[in-house]
Amino acid sequence: MAQPPLTLFGAAQRAMSAQLVRMNAAASNLANAGSVTGSEAAAYRPIRTVFAAEVDRASGLATVRVDGIMRETAAPVKSYEPDHPLADAEGNVWTAPVDENAEMVEMLDASRQYQNLVEALSTAKQLMLETMRMK
Repeated sequence: MAQPPLTLFGAAQRAMSAQLVRMNAAASNLANAGSVTGSEAAAYRPIRTVFAAEVDRASGLATVRVDGIMRETAAPVKSYEPDHPLADAEGNVWTAPVDENAEMVEMLDASRQYQNLVEALSTAKQLMLETMRMK
């Protein structure tokens, strides 16, 4: 069964959903910034949203979709703190390698993209209403 053509509203909805996933990933990274663990393997690694372009054949509109979420391979920060309750037998703890400034920039950018999409939808709605009033 053929899909109906994608409209401006459908394309904007997909893009807004993608930006929400991006914001949630940044929020998760910020929430785990500074988290400490007793082993390198158990340390939190930041997550990133992977996007993919998608072209709707019926309408020709290009949209974005979330292709997945991946963990970064950044190594946790090792520090010697023998008095820490989570320290391993050698006195080391590992801190999540989260750059709080970069995550804030990521969140602000995703938020701005989301706001731009809301503005585009609002403008499209206004134009549609004006067109209907002209009849």
